[in-house]
Amino acid sequence: MSNKTDNKPETKSGGLAEDVLRQAGKSDEEAGSMGKIDRAEDELEATLDPKFRTENSPVHQAIWNRTTPVSLFSVPNSATAGNSPAQVAIENCIRVVKGHIAAGTLFDANRKVSDQVLADLAAQGYWGMLVDKKYGGQGASITDFMNLVTRMAAEGEATTAGLNSIHECIGAVDPVVGYGTDEQKARFLPKLASGEALSAFALTEPGAGSDLTAVKTTADPDGEDFVVNGEKLFISNVAPGRTIGLVCMIPVLDKDGKPKVGKNGAIERRHAVLIVDLPKEENENFKLVNYPIHAVKHIYNRGIIFTNFRVPAKNLLVPPVGDGLTIAYHGLNRGRVALCANAAGVMRQLLGSMVPWSQYRKTYGEPIKMRALVKRRVARVASLIVGADALRDWGSHLLDEGYRGELECVIAKIYASEALIETTRLALKTHGGRSFLGGHIIGDNLHDFFAPSIYEGENEMLAMAFFKSLIKQFGTKYMGPMLAKSAALGINLNQSPAKVTLQMATRPDKAFKMRKEILSVVGRALGIETRFSDKQKVRGLDGRLQAHVDFALSQFVKNGKDLYRTMLTHGLKLQDEQELMVDVLSMPIQQAVTILVTALHAHAKGDEGTKLAADLLCMDLRAQITGKAVKADGKTYRKYIRTANKLADLVVKGEFKQLEGTLDTPVLRQYDGNGRTIAR
Repeated sequence: MSNKTDNKPETKSGGLAEDVLRQAGKSDEEAGSMGKIDRAEDELEATLDPKFRTENSPVHQAIWNRTTPVSLFSVPNSATAGNSPAQVAIENCIRVVKGHIAAGTLFDANRKVSDQVLADLAAQGYWGMLVDKKYGGQGASITDFMNLVTRMAAEGEATTAGLNSIHECIGAVDPVVGYGTDEQKARFLPKLASGEALSAFALTEPGAGSDLTAVKTTADPDGEDFVVNGEKLFISNVAPGRTIGLVCMIPVLDKDGKPKVGKNGAIERRHAVLIVDLPKEENENFKLVNYPIHAVKHIYNRGIIFTNFRVPAKNLLVPPVGDGLTIAYHGLNRGRVALCANAAGVMRQLLGSMVPWSQYRKTYGEPIKMRALVKRRVARVASLIVGADALRDWGSHLLDEGYRGELECVIAKIYASEALIETTRLALKTHGGRSFLGGHIIGDNLHDFFAPSIYEGENEMLAMAFFKSLIKQFGTKYMGPMLAKSAALGINLNQSPAKVTLQMATRPDKAFKMRKEILSVVGRALGIETRFSDKQKVRGLDGRLQAHVDFALSQFVKNGKDLYRTMLTHGLKLQDEQELMVDVLSMPIQQAVTILVTALHAHAKGDEGTKLAADLLCMDLRAQITGKAVKADGKTYRKYIRTANKLADLVVKGEFKQLEGTLDTPVLRQYDGNGRTIAR
């Protein structure tokens, strides 16, 4: 088996993240692992056109540049107009699922999405939406695909929407499209697009979740094959005969093509991705592990045990730079936007269930739709939906344009998964005990409504990753050289700023040798500190929304100062301040971005319902950022209540456009005027 193109040497160790952790006294294992992840990020960035890299992304520019590129936070109406060449296929796929729901045939005897549904969707091109037409796909844009996910979750069924997100975003489709050779694409994509082979991505293991460097599954070369040994866990959409992208560890080969052995006597390994066609039946080399699981109950979620399982070496994906981690990271951002898209659809179903119940249920002779608390809940959920739509369209558009979208897609995923949890709570309060009846949308799906907060990265872990990505360029360009020079001079920066200053003062010779690095940091700091304001007017923007745009832009100015000041204040100790990174630094930036994107989204849509929802959401987000409750200001509170009431009334009257086409939800256990059940 050739090793010239399919087994590249391990990337040289080092890098800012690893150096910081080592200087901070962290273990070699932690520093080395984080260094690997950091390098994988760098290698993925290196494959992109410079203008699409993270440091030139909309969010990064908003925080670190003199002015925010406001146009990059909006989406042209033409991008979401629904006039894609794939539109016929999209409509047909939704019609298929609606038909099965009406006939009661969506699920099989095991309550899984039935094989007939999968086949019927395949006939309409569902499984090849993101595959080029030359391979039998629909060639849809990411924007079209994500809107299909939302519509399928709202008008059809969320699991069916999620199946295709797994298949095309994080399953085998994206790795083959992004990193396959022409031969691999020709071999795999036609059957993936046709639905002949549905796919999954096998990354998670019993001991490896958020820490991707903990993967233990191995694949050793043997002739024309790799021999795989190891165990995977929590793999959704896996079944005999399907195709998976398998993340495993392969040997690093020396110049003679033999596995390199490290100082500890173990074979040195690197991450790799193999595209694996699973056998039609289990055998001694391939076993599936079933276990009780509360979430994702309508699809197969299983473990996999490989024992001397052979995979053709020609199935190895080889990225232009980096290794399997680079491939694994590539699809995550699509998966994150897909989670946002699915949540936007599910929230529609939840809001759609609240409306008929609020009209049916009476307390003290009045339907609860008239009650202030219920109105506020209905309005709040409507506003959360508009925010999710805005972030979905924005993230999709950036991916279509070629941006990596790391910061933007993380925002979409965190926002939407948390919004879904909040929506579930508000709907539960409104439905009361009926929420837990069999057949009720909440009782039947409660675990699935909470689970997205851990998919594609647990939310607080992602918030930290967002923060680290946002400061990386500043750290590499300005802090990195200072760290390297101080280490060479024996200056300990792993202590308080006061002690570092004292150390420098007592050794002016060393401080003088660091003058170039110090002046570089000071010069950048002055540039940040002299960014006093960023006022930009959007032509034709509603005054309500312009006020929120103004707030977001002012926050970005503040955010940039907060970030660099925190880096200087905490130095090497910052990496231990996880609460600070998440709650004080990361989340306010994400909220300000959501304000700007949602306001511009409402402006583009133009209807009053979307504007009311955006206005309400932005008021809530501003209160979260400032820590000043809306009700603390009488004038603002009265405006908030008026807006919420208008929006709730509009929703209940059926004039909230976002609910158009949403699946009808019946009221369970209806009763007559005597309190007797008349419909179970």
